[in-house]
Amino acid sequence: MSDLTLRQWLLSDAPTSRRQARFANLYKGWLNFRSNTMAMFGLGILVALVLIAFCAPIVAPHDPYAQNLANRLQPIGSDGHLLGTDSLGRDILSRLIYGSRITLYIVTLVALIAPIAGLLVGTVSGYLGGWADIVLMRITDIFLAFPRLVLALAFVAALGAGIENAVLAISLTAWPPYARIARAETLTIRSSDYISAVRLQGAGALRIITKHIWPLCISSLIVRVTLDMAGIILAAAGLGFLGLGAQPPSPEWGAMISGGRRFILDHWWVATIPGLAIFTVSLAFNLLGDGLRDVLDPKGKSQ
Repeated sequence: MSDLTLRQWLLSDAPTSRRQARFANLYKGWLNFRSNTMAMFGLGILVALVLIAFCAPIVAPHDPYAQNLANRLQPIGSDGHLLGTDSLGRDILSRLIYGSRITLYIVTLVALIAPIAGLLVGTVSGYLGGWADIVLMRITDIFLAFPRLVLALAFVAALGAGIENAVLAISLTAWPPYARIARAETLTIRSSDYISAVRLQGAGALRIITKHIWPLCISSLIVRVTLDMAGIILAAAGLGFLGLGAQPPSPEWGAMISGGRRFILDHWWVATIPGLAIFTVSLAFNLLGDGLRDVLDPKGKSQ
């Protein structure tokens, strides 16, 4: 099938199969997303981040853990150190590159745990209603009543410092908004005619929730997850800054800022460069989320 024929097949107004309709929707969504310059810019930054993290041993010019006190606090552009060195003589660029692995590790785990937990709680609450809805939503309200970082600090203090405990703490504080979104979607979907038809055919609550409600909630959750990534990165950096996330000598960006704050006046690059990395990645996720919202949430686009 030639490129022109394939394009015509994807853009056909009268698809002849479910497979063609599915691929046509994906292609039209991609065309819509591609037309958003800022969203493509954010996607490019994140793709570059993933590639850099994957190829860290090849890309990094130095060992991120190697200390050389004779070269401590070297400025940007110094011989052999493009972004300078920190207070222990470690290459900042190499530590940034390896630190991207930790950032992606935290973001990926939280993005897998929190939305799934929120989706489960929200759909069960919205579909069953009654006392189940009241109990689950009041628990959700309790979590929402506390600032995310404060609640994460409390969980990490109870669980102990460490990157795994930081991921768990952030996930425990991140799921309530997803539960609210899933519940709102479920309340709308459960009263629709096709859900009534499925119920009359003998489908149980579990099948209706997993096969018919969950797929319709996914797009809203994807948009919310992407827009929440910046907050997750900042929360992880905040825990690292306070010494409750990844432990030294791990090159976590928040911990790098904490280590350089003592030299912010005379050697500003030690703390500023990791901060700029956090800012850039957070901005990329926000730009990507805006683009996905235009594609996956037509209601939000029309408002």
